Amino acid sequence: MRGIEQIPALYDAGVGLLEATGLGRWRRWLVSGARGIVLDLGCGTGRNLPLYGDGVRPIGLDPCLETLQAARRKRPGAPLVLGAAERLPFRSGAFETVVSGLVFCSVSEPPRAFAEVRRVLAPGGTLRMLEHVRATTRLHASLQDAVQPFWTRLTGGCRPNRDTEAALRAAAFQVDESTRRAAGTMRRLVARP
Repeated sequence: MRGIEQIPALYDAGVGLLEATGLGRWRRWLVSGARGIVLDLGCGTGRNLPLYGDGVRPIGLDPCLETLQAARRKRPGAPLVLGAAERLPFRSGAFETVVSGLVFCSVSEPPRAFAEVRRVLAPGGTLRMLEHVRATTRLHASLQDAVQPFWTRLTGGCRPNRDTEAALRAAAFQVDESTRRAAGTMRRLVARP
């Protein structure tokens, strides 16, 4: 399904506004703790790629060719792979860190994708996540449910009412509570299998 998420100029403009109002700080946190060989899962237009520090080797993966072409301009030379979170084309234990920024809301099969993340993480590896989740208040959650069909079509896959944090825990990832932050429906955290 094609939507705003797959149109690089529109996506970057929208996310750029969000980053200017606070999301940018959370994105910098997301990549700041990445170590070693990193899978930037759902790298999209590559907004994380220029933020990785020295000694970090990011490899971006995204299911959309157009967004990967935009990502190429943000970090020339970084390996970029066309693929899906549910079928990662990497060997087991290949990554010290998997970074996921606003991705799991659009993944078709979160349990399968979390199993794949578990498979490609090296022993002791970490998953660093920045996601929006289902609201905790009844009214806000009802609004998310009401707009979900339209929003999913408009964006090309985002489901605003998905509780990604609960899905992560159901996939037997252990959340490091000292890293977990919540602001409204936004979450950032580090987890390990």
